[in-house]
Amino acid sequence: MVFILILFGKPDDEASLLLDNLEGNYLYKDIFDFEQIKKPQLLVNLLQMIAFQVGAEVSVNEMAVALQVNRNTVQRYIDLLEKAFVIFQLNGFSRNQRNEITKKTKIYFFDLGIRNSIIANFNPIELRQDVGALWENFRIDERFKFLAREKKSPNYYFWRHHNQQEIDYIEDEGGQLTCYEFKYSNKKASIPPHVCQNLPIQIV
Repeated sequence: MVFILILFGKPDDEASLLLDNLEGNYLYKDIFDFEQIKKPQLLVNLLQMIAFQVGAEVSVNEMAVALQVNRNTVQRYIDLLEKAFVIFQLNGFSRNQRNEITKKTKIYFFDLGIRNSIIANFNPIELRQDVGALWENFRIDERFKFLAREKKSPNYYFWRHHNQQEIDYIEDEGGQLTCYEFKYSNKKASIPPHVCQNLPIQIV
C-alpha cells in the first residue's frame, strides 16, 4: 500500500525513479543487511531470472544450474524473498494423474512496479511483450487481497497437463475447487473438464 500511495498521480519518469530507489534501498540493501547475505549479486541475478519468468513454470534445479550454485542456496534465497513479501509461489495441483505436471512451481511478485524495475522495463502496455504475464500476476495479487479482506485462506495452485492444457489459478477450499483463467484478450479459455467439471469457472 505504501508503494501505491507514493506513486499515485506521479509522472511516469518520476514514478520510475521512485521504484528504482525502492528497489535499491529495500530489495537489496535492507535484505542484505538483515540476512547478512554473503553473495548479494547472486540474489540480484536470481531476482532478475524470476522477473523474466513471471507466469511461467520454473525449476529450482534449473535456476541453480544457470546461476552455478547449489539447489539449497537458490531455495534459501527464494524462501527469504517470500518471507520479505517480495515474491510468492504457486505449486502445481494434482489428482495423481500420470500426465499432470507437479514438480515445477510458478513465482509471482507482490508488487509489479518492483518487478518492472528489476528488469528495467517501464514501457507502456502497447509496447510490451509480457502483457499476459503481467495481467496474470496482477489478477492473482488482487485475488489474494480479496481473500485477505474476506478472511479466507484456501489452498491455491496452478495446473498443467503434458498435452499443454492448463489452468492459471485454482483455489481448493474444503475440497471444492474454483478455477480461474486470466486472459487479457477476449479469447475463450480452454478448461480441462476432468479437473473443474461441474465446478465454478471464472475467466477474468
